[in-house]
Amino acid sequence: MELNLVTEGLKFMVLGMATVFSFLILMVIILHFQAKIINKFFPQKVVSTPSRASSTQKSSTQKDDKALVAAITAAITTFKNSKS
Repeated sequence: MELNLVTEGLKFMVLGMATVFSFLILMVIILHFQAKIINKFFPQKVVSTPSRASSTQKSSTQKDDKALVAAITAAITTFKNSKS
């Protein structure tokens, strides 16, 4: 009797795993075709970026970076001093 229950359990396990695996494979295939259809009717727009930044943008970015580094350094120092 116990062998029969184990066999039925294994059958149900295999059936359940096969069902889940089949569903996942079907879902991947459907999503793949859906992506192709969406890209066909709604293609992504290519955004062009400027190749060179002007010198004023570079200097303001460098100032921002220095200010950010100073703020981070001050925060770390304050945190370390408050722990002691």
